[in-house]
Amino acid sequence: MQQLVVGLLVALCSVYALWSLMPAALRRPLAGWLLRVPGIGQGGPLAGVLRRAAAGPNACGCDGCDAKPAAPARADAAVPIRIHRTTGKH
Repeated sequence: MQQLVVGLLVALCSVYALWSLMPAALRRPLAGWLLRVPGIGQGGPLAGVLRRAAAGPNACGCDGCDAKPAAPARADAAVPIRIHRTTGKH
């Protein structure tokens, strides 16, 4: 029984590692296919994760940009430039 539990844990950890390290270009179609499998994607516990993975890429292709929207940049915002003179001797 112990070997069965350990084997199941190793298999699940391997699937998680493969999913995490898989490029988004491969993960997207795989997630779309898994969403159509009965019991996995249709009302299953992984449905939300698979829907997010199957969605198209965001603006930059990473997963961090959609966490919070960036503040809009103002066109009239001036940034001061400071010039520091050095003596040339270090």
